[in-house]
Amino acid sequence: MLTKTKKANIVKKLGGSEKNTGKVEVQVGILTKQIEELAKHLKINKKDIHSRKGLMKMISNRRKHMKYLAEKSPRRHTVVSKELGL
Repeated sequence: MLTKTKKANIVKKLGGSEKNTGKVEVQVGILTKQIEELAKHLKINKKDIHSRKGLMKMISNRRKHMKYLAEKSPRRHTVVSKELGL
């Protein structure tokens, strides 16, 4: 689970300020951390089908956000991709 401090660090790192959670970069960063943590959970609990479905939705949502960012600002897209290791 993503704690408040981890989320605040992501927002500060990618959004500029602590309250700027609406930026696409911040949303992608938060989704990426959630995906990483859920992937760890699923490696241990292989039969957790409900969480796997949630993971697929998060991956799809992140993909849509990245596609939007690539269309609107390719420079920001490359910065976010390098920053998050995507």
